Amino acid sequence: MYVLRQTHTSSRTIFTVNELGATMDPTNTIQRFATAGKALGEARRRNRDEGFAIIVEGPRDKMALLRLGFDGPIEVVNRGWGMDRLTAYLYETYGTRTHDRRSTMTLLMDWDRTGGKLQANLRRRLESFDVQIDEDLRKVLMRTLKPETRVVESLGGLAGALVPHMDMVALIRKDDI
Repeated sequence: MYVLRQTHTSSRTIFTVNELGATMDPTNTIQRFATAGKALGEARRRNRDEGFAIIVEGPRDKMALLRLGFDGPIEVVNRGWGMDRLTAYLYETYGTRTHDRRSTMTLLMDWDRTGGKLQANLRRRLESFDVQIDEDLRKVLMRTLKPETRVVESLGGLAGALVPHMDMVALIRKDDI
């Protein structure tokens, strides 16, 4: 959700609204990285604990996620297979949804034009098999990290800023148990 605030009569500043309903200033890097880190931390937890598959475009994207501590299933789209074969493989390997009706995979393509087209194409194909897709991680990263990067492979270079926020999610989860 976006909120427009008038700063002068001739210009407008766009603020995003985070999950708590508070406005998030696009110039507040710490707040944006905390939001991105929280989303990445939750995805990493599901990837490790539940076998939640992360689908990325290429091997460099996979390396960036490994650098962020993901050690569950990470699948690469550009492996020399056709889209039909890849879709069938993902369906057969991960199924349609978990026993508690949650998604079994997330599509994490780059947030540029090519990544958006690939994301839409793969989503459409998987949904034709009734596979539930989680796209929340990509949406959060697109919204919070767009000034710094538009590609997944750059997340590895941002690890120093993102991992502390990702680890906070893990610490909070341990306290809840």
